[in-house]
Amino acid sequence: MSDTPFGFGLPPEEPENGDEGKKKDPTEGGQSAGGTGNPFGFGAGAGGDNPFAAMFGAMNPNDLGAAFQQLGQMLSYEGGPVNWDMAKQIARQTVSQGTPDGTKDASVGPSERTAVDEALRLADLWLDGVTSMPSGSVSTVAWSRAEWVEATLPAWRQLVDPVAERVGLAMGDVLPEEMQAMAGPLLGMMRSMGGAMFGQQIGQAVGVLAGEVTGSTDIGLPLGPAGKAALLPLNVERFGKDLSVSQDEVRLYLALREAAHQRLFAHVPWLRSHLFGAVDAYARGIKVDTSKLEDVVGQFDPSQPEQLQDALQQGMFQPEDTPEQKASLARLETALALVEGWVDAVVHEAAKSRLTSADALRETMRRRRASGGPAEQTFATLIGLQLRPRRLRDASRLWASLTDARGLEGRDALWEHPDMLPTAHDLDDPDGFVHREQADFSELDKMLGEAAKGSGKDTPKATDAGAESEDKGDEGDGDAEGKGGKGGPGR
Repeated sequence: MSDTPFGFGLPPEEPENGDEGKKKDPTEGGQSAGGTGNPFGFGAGAGGDNPFAAMFGAMNPNDLGAAFQQLGQMLSYEGGPVNWDMAKQIARQTVSQGTPDGTKDASVGPSERTAVDEALRLADLWLDGVTSMPSGSVSTVAWSRAEWVEATLPAWRQLVDPVAERVGLAMGDVLPEEMQAMAGPLLGMMRSMGGAMFGQQIGQAVGVLAGEVTGSTDIGLPLGPAGKAALLPLNVERFGKDLSVSQDEVRLYLALREAAHQRLFAHVPWLRSHLFGAVDAYARGIKVDTSKLEDVVGQFDPSQPEQLQDALQQGMFQPEDTPEQKASLARLETALALVEGWVDAVVHEAAKSRLTSADALRETMRRRRASGGPAEQTFATLIGLQLRPRRLRDASRLWASLTDARGLEGRDALWEHPDMLPTAHDLDDPDGFVHREQADFSELDKMLGEAAKGSGKDTPKATDAGAESEDKGDEGDGDAEGKGGKGGPGR
């Protein structure tokens, strides 16, 4: 099979040894998203070295008017760090072109919507017996690829804007202060072009990804609206095409994964913000290669906007090798592994006695998640971040051991507070963590509450003001504890 996003299909070898397994012929499969020099899928089918081909089409005379109009829109853009209108346009156009195997997007029919709804509802029923968390799906939906793009762009915006903002600031910092006022118009044009280039890259990557994802949580982050469990029937069919597994089983297995993710994100209220916050914190620790940016600014030719495109693709952004940045990356990787490991363990427990191909589907999904794809390469190129749960298998084994040792409720109770979750060190020593006594934060809260009430009863009325002050202090301590908990696993 081709080197498709997130490793759909069974790769010939364990992908955790990983990046070498992705070094394939850049023309294979009609896309070059896996190549090192072109991480956003601009290949022969998308216009070769012309980064505007996806937007401008074949550049025949009939297209020139629209092309120049769009170029004018790029130069006149005055919004945020990313031109999201352009990103949406490019993503929709990429979707409309179809996937390399010739599959075109299509509206979801009534029978497909019914099949998706039934699969997601049955999946929720099966999950009731393997987790203490109730259903997290308020509604179910079957999306076309274009609908997936529309529904997930707000999440992409939240993930990408922080680093794009740093680029915009860096563009102003590379010039001496006394020159910045004189170069104002040029810098404004540079920022407009930078926003357009980010928009184009993100749009291209999201459009390619829309041809492969099967739901709203494929990359371990909640990309869709909260409480809306979603499957893409066309991509579900493509996923199972070469697996020799019935479509009903493939759909049910993917529905189990989507429904399990929905439960976790719905009933662990701090998890969504923690994951997005971890991405944001890592992005803000990225430094911009100002020497390269200075060269781009100094030699910028408005007639050659692809200069900025090349700069974005050639390693302008580098992670800072600091203890803080390493800790930020470790927290994010551990959190992603814990989410994916919990889902993997719970889904396998629900599926193993009901789906004859549960083991094969589990291994396919594990390899797919480990091998990465356009979304991972988008972040790796833009901010040096790979959304790969490198320790998925370790985390899955840990959650399974916790199930055996503590039961469903004991295992799931660890999600009540981020400080109760396993750390990266615990993944190295799962037995030690499983048999370690865990702090019970609910009992601690109860004790503090009783102590506060007792203190209030013993306080004379003449010192009501002092008691009120103590109560506020107790409340402040609780708030501080809650805020401290947002730091997430690994603290």
